[in-house]
Amino acid sequence: MTNTWYMGDLSKLIAKNKIWAKQKKAIDPDFFVELAKGQSPQYLWIGCSDSRVAPATLSGLDQGDIFVTRNISNLMIHTDLNSLSVLQYAIEVLKVSDIIVCGHYGCGGINAAMGVTPFGLTDNWLRNIKDVFLQHKAELYEIQDPIERANRLVELNVYKQVYNTCYTNTVQAAWVNKKNLTVHGCVFELSTGLLKKLDCSVSSIEQIDSIYKIDI
Repeated sequence: MTNTWYMGDLSKLIAKNKIWAKQKKAIDPDFFVELAKGQSPQYLWIGCSDSRVAPATLSGLDQGDIFVTRNISNLMIHTDLNSLSVLQYAIEVLKVSDIIVCGHYGCGGINAAMGVTPFGLTDNWLRNIKDVFLQHKAELYEIQDPIERANRLVELNVYKQVYNTCYTNTVQAAWVNKKNLTVHGCVFELSTGLLKKLDCSVSSIEQIDSIYKIDI
């Protein structure tokens, strides 16, 4: 019996890449030469892995303008070494001045966390969102429309992750050392393509509760 292996097909992706690279060079012949010299982005983007929410595309920025870490439902968890390492590198090496935690309406992770369907390993990740729901259940249960309720949880989750980011020793050390650094909360609306800034920007250690302050 002969085994048949599926090798995949990247021909469409490679072809589109060639077109993109050719167009970039036509606009700016030195674009890739300059790109290869290094990066100095202003922004760190903490976003959702959803394929419809591509940071550079929706923000209108270009390669080298935005440093990115993404996961299901844009969480900043204090046991997630990947996100914490990205955060530290962005602040201490790349010297970013703005951190954007961005959720999006219609988020599958948010919807999944509001239900009881099991998703295997993912359930452990979604529990962090359930914790946010529990914290705000009185407000959320007052919202009758399930889509509006989910949208509100998207926003509340962004607020939570903004402050989780601020509670890290990396961000607090930056503030103690007088670095200009602000953590912002935003939500992307898939149906309009617009980015909405939420009222949760934090730019100093004085803006977080004393119980979370670290004596650095």
